[in-house]
Amino acid sequence: MTEAYLASAVSQEQLAEFHRLMNEEVKEVAVFFMDPDGFINVWNRGAEDMKGYTAEEAIGQHLALLYTDEDKARNWPRHNLAEAKKDGFYREETWRKRKDGRLFWARIALTALRNDSGELVGFSKITMDLTDHKMLERCVKEREQTKRVLRAANAGTWSWHPEKDEIEVSENFLGLLGQSGSERNLQLHQWMRFVHPADRDATAEKFERAREHSPGEPLVMEVRMCPKEGDLRWFYMHADWYREKDDQPYELSGVSVDIQNLKSAEAELRVAFDKLKEADARKDEFLAMLAHELRNPLAPIRAAAEVLRVAPLSEHEVRETSEVIARQAEHMTSLVDDLLDVSRVTRGLVKLKKERLDVRHIVHDAVEQVNPMIGSRSHRLALHLTPLPAIVMGDKKRLVQVIANLLNNAAKFTPEGGRIEVKTQLVDDTVLLSVIDDGVGMEPDVAERVFDLFAQAERTPDRSSGGLGLGLALVKSLVELHGGTVKCCSDGLGKGSRFTVCLPLLADANKDADQGAGDPRSVAPRFALRVLVVDDNQDAAQMLGMLLKASGHEVMIEYGPRKALEVARVERPDVCLLDIGLPEMDGNELARRLKAQPETAGAVLIAVTGYGQEHDRETSLAAGFREHFVKPVDPPKLLAAVAELGAEAVPR
Repeated sequence: MTEAYLASAVSQEQLAEFHRLMNEEVKEVAVFFMDPDGFINVWNRGAEDMKGYTAEEAIGQHLALLYTDEDKARNWPRHNLAEAKKDGFYREETWRKRKDGRLFWARIALTALRNDSGELVGFSKITMDLTDHKMLERCVKEREQTKRVLRAANAGTWSWHPEKDEIEVSENFLGLLGQSGSERNLQLHQWMRFVHPADRDATAEKFERAREHSPGEPLVMEVRMCPKEGDLRWFYMHADWYREKDDQPYELSGVSVDIQNLKSAEAELRVAFDKLKEADARKDEFLAMLAHELRNPLAPIRAAAEVLRVAPLSEHEVRETSEVIARQAEHMTSLVDDLLDVSRVTRGLVKLKKERLDVRHIVHDAVEQVNPMIGSRSHRLALHLTPLPAIVMGDKKRLVQVIANLLNNAAKFTPEGGRIEVKTQLVDDTVLLSVIDDGVGMEPDVAERVFDLFAQAERTPDRSSGGLGLGLALVKSLVELHGGTVKCCSDGLGKGSRFTVCLPLLADANKDADQGAGDPRSVAPRFALRVLVVDDNQDAAQMLGMLLKASGHEVMIEYGPRKALEVARVERPDVCLLDIGLPEMDGNELARRLKAQPETAGAVLIAVTGYGQEHDRETSLAAGFREHFVKPVDPPKLLAAVAELGAEAVPR
């Protein structure tokens, strides 16, 4: 369990929690971990302070480093590991040595750590220095001299006189129990009222056994006690038999130490370790899923490459094979981009380019991105947006990414023909944006951790929708970078899901109440133009056509250049939006032929393409294009260009 392993297995939030436990909460306690053979691999600050070895000196050494030479001769290090491996834990109190050779009295808890399959993965060891408490046992009769030490040690002394069945407790002990100190001599049954009811029978039995064998073995136990205010605290008790003179009866004198913090630390360490195991399991599942997702596109790419190598293919077959490779390569690129994006965001490397934005416009941009997927699954998408602007300060690209990821998630987990809604509400000084679906839903425990890294993909075991399940983790990180929050809720499996993003509104947002009127998407053009869209990517052509229709234009869509030439001669468009990478003839050749036709010689030609190099722009302008837009196109800029340049082609 090295530092590199922890960093790869858990989220930054969980790793920070582990460091808090290792370095802050339990710094007065030595805590370290070992591999199954007993070699140290994690060493906390408390271990350095208590044992004198730095982490660099201890890590890689065997547990035997911390034992006395006599213990090593008796093979106690390996014996203790064997006992912990057999019983799950091993506890003892004994002398241990520091690096400088000094001895200290140690209370040790050695625990075997196993994974879900029961396989031993290592050991944890917690050591508490009880040297001061051990010394207290030797001076319990010198109470006035030890009060300061007792207070510092959070401990108190007591003496039990079996013949009188009376316990004499120190002022410090009463103080730990929340008592005033006025009554320091108690009958055993009176003292028992401070013991937690669940521990009373076992504690009484220990005292009775001690009475029967007086004087005998020391009395050692851990017991829960209830102070006056009702709090519950753990105490460690250790007492030896003692008498001042030979003719006097024995009494059991000892010390009780408040170990509540230690118990809490042990519990928190156990919880932290369980979280690490859970995160490790999720990491393994994610890596298996990543391998699966990468193999899927590699299979057709490899097959297509082999076909190109060995088979005589027609021009059409070569094109189809190349398209398979291109589509699958694009899918792999998308997977890698997701991984890199999550990595950059979680490491704080993303810098936001903030500006004043209306959430309503962000929603429309996100819908444009996901419409192909929603349309392919016949989903019914409903938008319920506030009539008033919802102005926030944010990064447009990243906020569009947030909403698009939520919509993609809803589309993936909603059956064909299902319903997806997007709602916005203005509540006080915030805007609430909700994405609601009537899809597969999820159990409450999944909803609580659906934004955790590596945890999202569990909703569909068959992974039929594809992807790495990183979208929701990215949503959470980006929303928090904008000072907002995101939550998920579901009534259970089959009952749909609701994801709600809360973002702070700008304090002076009201002054933008009329801003919507100035947005290019909300203004009708001065002229309703006849626009021809030519793109062999049918989804891209249809979405661009919908955008133009929504802006008031009459739109014609064609997917091939030869058919486009025929339609253009008949329909005489004012503006032609042409892709460059067309089959049979490219967009530049199509532009030259349109300019050569009398019917379309005056049409405004605009290139909308994935080719964005400078020489691509020069070639398109030389072919007769007035503008060159690179995909993905900024819709407002494209609409503005269509309206401005198209107006030149309309007779006045």
